[in-house]
Amino acid sequence: MLIISERINGLFTSVGKAIDHRDSKFIQDLAVRQVEHGAQALDVNVGPGREDGPAAMEWLVRTVQEVISVPLSLDTSGPKTMEAGLKAANNKVIMNSTTAEEKRMDRFFPLCKEYDAEIICLCMDERGVPNSADSRAEMAMLMMTKAMEHDIMPDRLYLDPLVLPTSAAQDQGRKVIQAVQMFQTLNDPAPRTVVGLSNVSNGTKQRSLLNRTFLAMLMGAGLTAAICDPEDAELMTTIKAGQVLLNERLYCDDFLRD
Repeated sequence: MLIISERINGLFTSVGKAIDHRDSKFIQDLAVRQVEHGAQALDVNVGPGREDGPAAMEWLVRTVQEVISVPLSLDTSGPKTMEAGLKAANNKVIMNSTTAEEKRMDRFFPLCKEYDAEIICLCMDERGVPNSADSRAEMAMLMMTKAMEHDIMPDRLYLDPLVLPTSAAQDQGRKVIQAVQMFQTLNDPAPRTVVGLSNVSNGTKQRSLLNRTFLAMLMGAGLTAAICDPEDAELMTTIKAGQVLLNERLYCDDFLRD
């Protein structure tokens, strides 16, 4: 299970202000804390609607890289902002993300190839998020096929079935789990999968409980990565316990310690 921290995101007021004021110390302290709490990659997002998106992304990537060496997931819908982050990155990165829209794939897959990146593929198109697991799998296959047309093999993709808030779309949780299971039949070896975990609990009062319960269910279905909050201690213990039960982590009496 690859743990990608969600916290360096301009949607959070404190992070947005730090980006506005180019507050390196705040961003770097946050990045270090995420890694100390178990993040194996960091999702970096300058926030929506910025006129200085490319410059902000370049600054954010360089600032984070000064203090940590884990991979970065560049989270933006803007091609110029994405390329600015790719140019500033020292190590291989994850592009977050493309959708199944033709115009978006045509913009992002060439960047993925040029910069030898990995890429998250969101199962949605101009019509929105599909209602069924089958439709999600069809979109995943479409993006895999399109990626291979750009010489990007499936092992560089993360398929994201798109988690919706259970407060607004309660029937979708089961369908996301089914989609993760179906994705594993699309290629050999099975494609990697990822979710934006906290989406499931948007608008609820028991966010941590719903997040960690859903993640445990997804791990059992074969999920390989999650964008989540590593500072949620109970979530992190759930991940470690799940890894033991799935034989991905060696059991010992103090398996929660490391």
